[in-house]
Amino acid sequence: MAVSDVHVGYPDNRRIVEAIEPESPDDWLILAGDIAELAADITAIWRLFAERFAKVIWVPGNHELWTAKQETIRLRGQARYEYLVETARDLGVITPEDPYPVWTGDGGPAVVAPLFVPYDYTFRPGGVSTKAEALALARETGVVCTDEWLLHPDPYPTIDAWSRARVALTAERLATLDPAMPTVLVNHWPLVRQPTDVLRYPIFALWCGTTATADWHRRFHATAAVYGHLHIPRTTWYDDVRFEEVSMGYPRERVAWEAYGRPFAGPRQILPYVSETTGSPEGSGGAAARGQAARPVGRG
Repeated sequence: MAVSDVHVGYPDNRRIVEAIEPESPDDWLILAGDIAELAADITAIWRLFAERFAKVIWVPGNHELWTAKQETIRLRGQARYEYLVETARDLGVITPEDPYPVWTGDGGPAVVAPLFVPYDYTFRPGGVSTKAEALALARETGVVCTDEWLLHPDPYPTIDAWSRARVALTAERLATLDPAMPTVLVNHWPLVRQPTDVLRYPIFALWCGTTATADWHRRFHATAAVYGHLHIPRTTWYDDVRFEEVSMGYPRERVAWEAYGRPFAGPRQILPYVSETTGSPEGSGGAAARGQAARPVGRG
């Protein structure tokens, strides 16, 4: 099962999240980023689910990496990430720095690979050729991600430099996997650009990924790719690979999805894949196809 962007700093969201239970004692739970901004809240959710699920797998989102003014842990950038990794490990939660676990239940076997690959401003609008031009356009339109103030890349000079380092490190590690074993690639930001095409404010795509991962779902033999960040929960297919956006989103967004007849139904099943049409398992992996209609709401 997988869920992301639960943002438990909102009391309504926290109540929903605290009610999530496994359907089986063997269930795994993927937390695909943006649990909360404060380390204490993040840790509380890890502890809760580590007690309920057989295995919990986490990847960071941009909100976990913020150094918010209310945060008592004043670490920034890589130091903050490393602190969160060590805290997660103490609770038995799998991070992008740990050995990739192998799911051997229904729909398996498959290597579940939690990744930390952020964005590098290469999801640019047409006619814009540089990062500087893209950011200038974003400022002109009034759509600028809060990361520009709260996400510090230390010791890297920029977030795109950090992203390039993570791309190189992660690609090298994924290349060592057995090509005969399918993977479930998990990253907070989408690995391909196409999901951002339905954003209400297209310029926000700047903070949504990197073109460097555009072929990873093919190159690393993915049976499914799990992501969040966009707050547009749905299932899409690229090159016959299933992509699952598993965001819960902010309370106001959940109300909007309910109006479309797509209420939040809890974590999405990733393996085995259950077709929304047939209601039965298909293929070698997948997610229950709930909340999948493409709607241009989401982030902005």
